[in-house]
Amino acid sequence: MWIFEREGPSGFSASTTAEEVTQGIDGTGLTAIVTGASSGIGKEATRVLALRGVRVIMAVRNTKAGSAVKDAIVKEIPVAKVEVMELDLSSMVSVRKFAAQYNATGLPLNILINNAGVMVSKFNLSKDDIELHFATNYLGHFLLTNLLLDVMKSTAAESNVEGRIVVVSSLGHRFVYKEGIQFDKINVDTRYKYGQSKLANILHAGELSRRLKEEGIPVIVNSVHPGSVVTDLLRNSSILSGIVNLIGKYFFKNVQQGAATTCYAALHPQVKGVSGEYFADCNLSQASPLANDAELAKKLWDFSLSLIGPPSNIL
Repeated sequence: MWIFEREGPSGFSASTTAEEVTQGIDGTGLTAIVTGASSGIGKEATRVLALRGVRVIMAVRNTKAGSAVKDAIVKEIPVAKVEVMELDLSSMVSVRKFAAQYNATGLPLNILINNAGVMVSKFNLSKDDIELHFATNYLGHFLLTNLLLDVMKSTAAESNVEGRIVVVSSLGHRFVYKEGIQFDKINVDTRYKYGQSKLANILHAGELSRRLKEEGIPVIVNSVHPGSVVTDLLRNSSILSGIVNLIGKYFFKNVQQGAATTCYAALHPQVKGVSGEYFADCNLSQASPLANDAELAKKLWDFSLSLIGPPSNIL
């Protein structure tokens, strides 16, 4: 589509695919974890990272579906190094179990892509009795990131290669309450649940980036908006899913284009040393004023700690 053709300063545009944005990049020797890797953007990001030589750990809720994706990738790319591990981001027990198992493997970790997400029409609570969007899209990733941070720091120090954390947010972060996040009403059924979780993603990336910079730790953290993409994220809303499937090819990105910004932030040399930023269409972009509110980010950090509870190796 013509609306996707305008290139930004990076030389890429909304129509750029994940393969195109990583063309010529050698990821041999790098190890990545991709959450929500069994479908949509996570699936394509996994495939493209593997294509570039990265060892990819698929962190998925449904290991049967994950294994099928792994088999398809290996069939296409015989030298691909892809593994499947179970992770349910709506459960803090599952997150802690995944992190403990991964840390016990002794594997390095260069890239963490916090991609998994849900968009549901009905109000639901997680296994920890936290509103499902906030729990899955944000809090589970907050806990996971902190539990894997030590291995990321040691990998960066030993390899002399900066670590990269990519937080997949959304343009939906702009559609929130006037105060951004309603800390005292997290479990109340209100209209901006999804947007609140996506705003939390960006605030998390910014605050973590600030803390890592203060400590002089060579791990960068950025958030990305993948664009309006035709994926199964809307599977819980038959009406929206039907509309998107009908007109999506005319106005939305395909999955190959949707995964491009994620792969750009994870691998491209242009991003080296860049941290605490928000990317869209493989270019630096501007998030909402609330997403750049440092005090709100600090408040969210402390609130999140109160929810996840000890033990935690938090900066």
